[in-house]
Amino acid sequence: MPSSEKILYFLSSAVLSIIGVAVLGYGMSTEWAYSIMACSPKIKNGTLESNGTATIRMGLFEGSEVKDSCPFFTPDEIKVKVFERLSDIGGDGIGIHAMVVVLLVFALVASAGSILITLYNTISNPYETYMGPIGLYVCSGISACLAFLAMILYLINLLGLNIAEKIVLTKDTTIMLKDGDVTFEPGFFMILPYITVNLLAILLVYLYAHAAYRQRQEQQKPTEDAPKEILMY
Repeated sequence: MPSSEKILYFLSSAVLSIIGVAVLGYGMSTEWAYSIMACSPKIKNGTLESNGTATIRMGLFEGSEVKDSCPFFTPDEIKVKVFERLSDIGGDGIGIHAMVVVLLVFALVASAGSILITLYNTISNPYETYMGPIGLYVCSGISACLAFLAMILYLINLLGLNIAEKIVLTKDTTIMLKDGDVTFEPGFFMILPYITVNLLAILLVYLYAHAAYRQRQEQQKPTEDAPKEILMY
């Protein structure tokens, strides 16, 4: 049976991993960014005299679009299927966006592995196997790395490839857009606390493993500190 100290450390690590899953799950279900762009009807000479705006809000799967005097009147909010619009656009945008989602799903799977390993260690002692601290390091480390990579890819897609503008233009080729002002929403920033709790989960188990290692080393050398007179006998 594990010691109370081990149970405390590993159970705390499990709680952190569970919090991380909840945070990332919420982040994946809410909005990640929105963009407001100047809008004007497309004219022959290609100039743009702005007389309205187009606003798009995007999550990983769904979003919404509102056009204000773009080009002629203000319709109701339109629901947007992100993958459907990106599929219509084609190119690298759909591939990168799909990769972001896949990476986050794998991060959640790795977090589930962290939870199982830490909970198993609260009732057993698989210390020297892959189900011990090493398993936790690997799973939580993979979770943090995948989430960070997903964040970078999303930035590339939104700022580098400008998918917000392309999504709006997909269903309306009679307008021109410019001066897109991108603002990131809570869904995007949820990746940061997710990475943080995974690193904290690793740190807790590392502190326990380090303390346990030092204790074992001291127990394996009981004679080094004994008086020489005693060692003669």
